[in-house]
Amino acid sequence: MTIEGQYRTRYDKVLFPIANKLEEFLKDILSDQPRIDRISTRPKSIARFMGKATTLTSAGIPKYEDPIHQIQDQIGARIITFYKDDVERISDEVQRYFHAIESKNMLPENDWEFGYFGNHHVLLFPVDLIDPGFDQGLVPFCFELQIKTLFQHAWSEANHDLGYKPGQQPLESDELRQLAFTSAQAWGADRVFNELFQKRHAN
Repeated sequence: MTIEGQYRTRYDKVLFPIANKLEEFLKDILSDQPRIDRISTRPKSIARFMGKATTLTSAGIPKYEDPIHQIQDQIGARIITFYKDDVERISDEVQRYFHAIESKNMLPENDWEFGYFGNHHVLLFPVDLIDPGFDQGLVPFCFELQIKTLFQHAWSEANHDLGYKPGQQPLESDELRQLAFTSAQAWGADRVFNELFQKRHAN
């Protein structure tokens, strides 16, 4: 069976019910946490999975030898918060319930650049979220969780739509600088709102 056929079977049979259970679980464990705008989960679409599975390195060789088992975000979860300080608090709370394979803050490559910001985790699924009736060979062992502020989320969604969809005309250098400029504005807005929040709630 082709890679696409394998993923389509997994997508059709197990990814949606697992994603739905995961969303319910996250909402339950975070129900008492303030300033969460939304919690959502979704399987990676077949088109996006195949786009990632066929990625080549700079040397022109496939990035993934075994995409079905190597691609870790076949189910993605997002938690969107109000302020920057909320991100770390919620990240700490989530890690009380999941075993983390990887946790990191995503930042531009150097301090003079603006681009994507976000808090990312690759987490193992708790056993009780997996229906024992599922074919275990179809069940991914982990999922990706992103925790972002409202401004980080809005910027990353628009940036992905403008800059990364296949088949679109590539952005020119000046247009890429415009995207970086909007990232800087979102970064500044996050700082201002967070500082105002801290000031208003200072003892």
